[in-house]
Amino acid sequence: MAPAHGTPPAPLPGKKRRIGVMTSGGDAPGMNGAVRAIVRMSIAKGCEAYGVYEGYEGLVQGGDLIKQMNWEDVRGWLSEGGTLIGTARCKAFTERPGRLRAAKNMVMKGIDALIICGGDGSLTGADIFRAEWPGLIKELVESKELTKEQVEPFKHLNIVGLVGSIDNDMSSTDATIGCYSSLGRICDAVDCIDATAFSHQRAFVIEVMGRHCGWLALMAGVSTGADFIFIPEKPPAESWESDMCDIVAKHRKLGKRKTIVIVAEGAHDFALKKISPSRVKDLLSNRLGLDTRITTLGHVQRGGNACAYDRMLSTLQGVEAVEAVLEATPRTPTPMIAIIENKIVRAPLMEAVKATHEVAHAIEAKDFERAMGLRDAEFAEYHNAYMTTTATDQPQLRLPKEKHMRIAIIHVGAPAGGMNSATRAAVAYCLTRGHTPIAIHNGFSGLCRHHNDKPIGSVREVSWLDVEGWISKGGSEIGTNRVLPSEDLPKTAECFELYKLDAVFFIGGFEAFTSVSELRKARKEYPAFRIPMVILPATISNNVPGTEYSVGSDTCLNALVSYCDAIKQSASASRRRVFVVETQGGRSGYIATIAGLSIGATAVYTPEEGISIKMLARDIEYLRSGFAKDQGQSRAGKLILCNEHASHTYSTEVIANMIREESKGRFESRFAIPGHVQQGGTPSPMDRVRAVRLAVKCVQFLEEYAGQGKEEIVADEMSMAVIGIKGASVVFGPMERLEREETNWKDRRPLQESWLELKSVVDTLSQQKPQQKPQQQQQQQHDYLTWHTLHRYVHAEASMPLCPCVSISHLQIVHEMVHALNLYHTMPSMERTTGVDHDDNVDDSRLMT
Repeated sequence: MAPAHGTPPAPLPGKKRRIGVMTSGGDAPGMNGAVRAIVRMSIAKGCEAYGVYEGYEGLVQGGDLIKQMNWEDVRGWLSEGGTLIGTARCKAFTERPGRLRAAKNMVMKGIDALIICGGDGSLTGADIFRAEWPGLIKELVESKELTKEQVEPFKHLNIVGLVGSIDNDMSSTDATIGCYSSLGRICDAVDCIDATAFSHQRAFVIEVMGRHCGWLALMAGVSTGADFIFIPEKPPAESWESDMCDIVAKHRKLGKRKTIVIVAEGAHDFALKKISPSRVKDLLSNRLGLDTRITTLGHVQRGGNACAYDRMLSTLQGVEAVEAVLEATPRTPTPMIAIIENKIVRAPLMEAVKATHEVAHAIEAKDFERAMGLRDAEFAEYHNAYMTTTATDQPQLRLPKEKHMRIAIIHVGAPAGGMNSATRAAVAYCLTRGHTPIAIHNGFSGLCRHHNDKPIGSVREVSWLDVEGWISKGGSEIGTNRVLPSEDLPKTAECFELYKLDAVFFIGGFEAFTSVSELRKARKEYPAFRIPMVILPATISNNVPGTEYSVGSDTCLNALVSYCDAIKQSASASRRRVFVVETQGGRSGYIATIAGLSIGATAVYTPEEGISIKMLARDIEYLRSGFAKDQGQSRAGKLILCNEHASHTYSTEVIANMIREESKGRFESRFAIPGHVQQGGTPSPMDRVRAVRLAVKCVQFLEEYAGQGKEEIVADEMSMAVIGIKGASVVFGPMERLEREETNWKDRRPLQESWLELKSVVDTLSQQKPQQKPQQQQQQQHDYLTWHTLHRYVHAEASMPLCPCVSISHLQIVHEMVHALNLYHTMPSMERTTGVDHDDNVDDSRLMT
């Protein structure tokens, strides 16, 4: 290497850093979201961000492959697949001379921290680089490549790892960036294949990626209801050929018209002999005489846009990675940003890499039990759930007759993706264990009014074939509505006794929660309700107390994100357009906030925060200044998300009209309402697999009460419970405590909502925290904007004849705004500066005076 020309830039003041970001290894959907979050969070924290293009190759080559990145450079990256800063294999970096050049390039750019998104090999290389860093710097000085003065500020290098891998093969985390997007591609393909397989009564053998990890194959099996799966960690028994053929033959005998077998590319038997798709095909064709085809999905699993979950995961992990860099010390072990259940955490990188490599070693040693144990607990749970629900005729799992229960399954509330998946899993598990599953059709109204209809009533025992095809169906196959048991408690109790129900499994949203609350309170009067009951939260609103996740919310987010991507494309094409999109979610802003995080929304309005004049003024001014700076040179389409109940006054249409009025012709404004599109459609893979896992846990929970007397059950506060994901754990919460301590009954949501802190992340990444101006200047700007808007609205209303097409709500809005501003101007100046939002305290009864 030649001596360096030029001087490295001076270190940034304080704890501010120059942070490099790179993607390495195989590309994965969501990597661009991570890069965007790292760049913008770095800038928001006062640091500088540098993109290292083409992975480690860019680090070794330096020059223009290491570039400073600005805020606008990553606009629109959330919706892009692959990695826009590139990735490449780099043999040079595996050797010390290559790492020496990389160190020199980083010093010359002034970079003192590196965030890497890649697989275990890429992250291992990064940790080696960090360990060698002091020696590399010393060597650069000794060889006179750099001077002591040049390297003085760069004695230590901090590295943070993000795992980008579609295989989800890293230990210490439940999900890696890209894995759920890849699973979505597989499910889409299998759902399509499923239709043609059913039509022709064919069998399909589908090969998916996963050389050393069977996560994709396992989750695809769970979420598509496959007849058999092959994964590296848990090879089938030595008699697998006969076992597979027996299961498929039984399914066919029961009336199933199709067969799906999923094979991971690294599948093998107990002797480590590869199990190929062609071998499986020959067995199905020759032994069972099935018309069998092979489909290898290949790289279609890797490409395409990221799903909502991967966008959220990559964004939150990118933000956390920057925080980890700024909090790190020279002695801090290299962290890996992980997620456990619903919680972003930091894990020691090399411990995670070591555990990942140990899985491969255990497989090579044929210690498959240890290989399964080294995967996270969630992996083993999903495998057990799959094995107990894929074939119901398993005598070894059947309970003694005295433990058998009659378990009712009922859907309550609005439909949500995954309801049918949960029902299918519950029915299959019940049958495997010897229970009698009973479906109550059309909720409590169906139970009370139509239970004894002829020829068939609303209370029906369910067979495996009845639900076998429900895994990928949206909505509710047994019907759901918002009717509560309180509409006819005596009849509800009578039906419980008539059908001898031993337990009830509720699947639904806040209405299901309210129903169980009513039944709990009625236990004293009605002995029929003294049975165990459990709720699996299933609602797009994610507003059930006792959980941070509800089945159906991920499906809704995917539908909403796809809708917003199309809208944003239109807004970007015109260069100067803002769309205000109305989201569902009841009085919970979860969907609006997480969707805003996943699409890069300019602003998000939620019921928890409400909407005020000041807020609208701030956001409109931000849009005006943004479009003024842009001057039409970039794709400047913007989106604002507004929850349907964010404000009684400022509707989506009103907000869009106010923005259009204030734009002064610089940009356009439109509003869009996706409506019930957010509820429908095929359930997402995440909602399917979580529905299966949680449904099995719910029935296992109910089983614990088998054989207990009514008084014993009533004495146990856990006999009525909600299953939920809280932080890093799956928990059951007792209804009585949840009702008393965790429920906001007025607004139909939990008292404490864990996602609220994410609103600040949306604001930060949209640059919605402009520098504060002097109070007087800020107030003058606010007053001018507000009065300017009011003048136009009042003028329009005054000149408009009152006809049926004009809503009185328009006049009400104007009067409220005038009254609010009058109140503001009559306040003492000291009160104005307290930050109290007096606009929200306007007495509605005074508005129409």
